[in-house]
Amino acid sequence: MTEKVMAAIDGSQFSQAVCDCAAWASLALEVPLTFLHVNDNHAAPSEQDLSGNLSLGAREHLMEELSRLDEERARVAQEQGRLMLQSAKERATEYGVNAAGTRQRNGTLVETLEELQDETRLLVLGKRGEGVDQASEHLGSNLERVIRTLHRPILMVPDSFNRPEKVLMAFDGNRTTRKGVELLARSPLFEGVTVHVLIVGADLADNRAQLEWALETLRGAGHEAEGAIRAGEVESTLHAYQQEQGIDMLVMGAYGHSRIRHLLVGSTTTDMLRRTRIPLLLLR
Repeated sequence: MTEKVMAAIDGSQFSQAVCDCAAWASLALEVPLTFLHVNDNHAAPSEQDLSGNLSLGAREHLMEELSRLDEERARVAQEQGRLMLQSAKERATEYGVNAAGTRQRNGTLVETLEELQDETRLLVLGKRGEGVDQASEHLGSNLERVIRTLHRPILMVPDSFNRPEKVLMAFDGNRTTRKGVELLARSPLFEGVTVHVLIVGADLADNRAQLEWALETLRGAGHEAEGAIRAGEVESTLHAYQQEQGIDMLVMGAYGHSRIRHLLVGSTTTDMLRRTRIPLLLLR
């Protein structure tokens, strides 16, 4: 089965950025691109029960009318989804992608993505869905559930996307982040991109050795690489470094390493997801 860049789109303000980011990733990775739109069959507001004081005939008529309205709503949602997918495909073609695929499913986004993850090399999706556009510090609940469920790299996109030139890897020297450095080093997604590695912690010999390993790994793969060790609180230190260096994409592990890691997104990751204004690649 051919692995693809899978891009989840909806009616939110983030979908254009998702299209552009997914097109860039598809071209860089040289893998096909598929746009996915899911009609959430649990998302429609429940109908108020108006039948209690009606006669049998009136109740039957009301149920038939509600059923007809549900069918019409489903038809409209299907057509809206088709138009979104067609628009996304046209935008990807303008970006240089040939023959992007489209899929429309009924169900929930998380369940659909879980079904498709065997053919997903990279998932691209917006920071929030169409229901929470205006809540700038609110993290879309779908995004959190997707991160908990999927075992594929996830690229979260804010409301605009530009091809990255400087990438920051949040690194702490543990096995997961060392694998992240190795993955980043060999990924064609970051060819020609300057990679920064930041350890948030004390400037100790062990941290200096870990940083040197990361930089040697990246430079050995042909990357221009820079690094630093900074003391401070993780989220604010990463943000300050990003601003200082003009970083335009952040790479992090999706979980901490506590016993509840399989139940909750790591708190640092959640904070960065909520506040970041640049794309964030989460490695699983």
